[in-house]
Amino acid sequence: MRTATGFLAVGVIWACSAALARDICVDNLAGDDRNDGRYPRGSTGMDGPVRTIERALRLAQSGDRVVLAKNAEPYRESISLVGSRRSGLSFRDFVLQGNGAVLDGSAPVPPDAWQYYRDATFRFRPPHLEYQQLFLNDRPAPRVIAGPLAGAPPELQPGQWCLLEGYIYFCVDPTRLPEDYPLSYAQLRVGITLYHVERVTIQDLVVQGFQLDGINAANSARDVTLTGVVCRGNGRSGITMGGASMVDLDACLVDNNGEAQLLTLPYSETHVRNSELLSNTAPAWVDQGGRFFLDGKELHGGLNAIKPAPAATP
Repeated sequence: MRTATGFLAVGVIWACSAALARDICVDNLAGDDRNDGRYPRGSTGMDGPVRTIERALRLAQSGDRVVLAKNAEPYRESISLVGSRRSGLSFRDFVLQGNGAVLDGSAPVPPDAWQYYRDATFRFRPPHLEYQQLFLNDRPAPRVIAGPLAGAPPELQPGQWCLLEGYIYFCVDPTRLPEDYPLSYAQLRVGITLYHVERVTIQDLVVQGFQLDGINAANSARDVTLTGVVCRGNGRSGITMGGASMVDLDACLVDNNGEAQLLTLPYSETHVRNSELLSNTAPAWVDQGGRFFLDGKELHGGLNAIKPAPAATP
């Protein structure tokens, strides 16, 4: 039998945990990683925002909320949420609140990295070879897929690119060179890795330009919710679901990724609601295992495109 003292102790623990949960503010332009992140703008001492998400995660405890300032400059880092300190509590999720900010894994192509190939086509060899993306003005450039047995790149029009045998091929306009274009490639491996976490919410964040995946629920990422998240222009997939992970997608947009918009692996469970996964560059869902639910209905085998259900007529 639970005594009044026992109920009081539980209430005290709950109240203390709630009081300890806090916001940690991040601003990649105005912040400083020597700050404690208590306020979005500094007032006295070192209580202003930190500069990097990584620093905020080092300061965070269970049930905290990491709040990003949206700036014109993307957050150029790769982050991991691992273990109980980056998890939620029974009554409060651990939250990464993006506020529309962009997490970007790309880097400019060095001008001297380009080699002349033939006609108006140049090529360069990025450090990571298996998956890649090329960006023009920070948006995925039009890609032409080279066949698996292709011995040479396909014919490219100006502004198009392809990936073949570890090289990125890019076609320029007459009288122009590759360095005349604002070109970047996927440099960092994964945008957000989730590993052995529970009760995590990621909201209103754009994740783009990573060589492998935008978001990878690598293992045992349980009760994770992605709300209003955009994953685009990543080399393999926008979102990959690994073993024993359970993730809900709500009002998300996933497009322009290399091999799959969503990739599900064995022992994972994915719920997609009110989200759009486009087939413009790859299938919406590539099924390599696990359980998949679209608007509450379990499906198998993958889908070419996923769009929100039409609104009911009054």
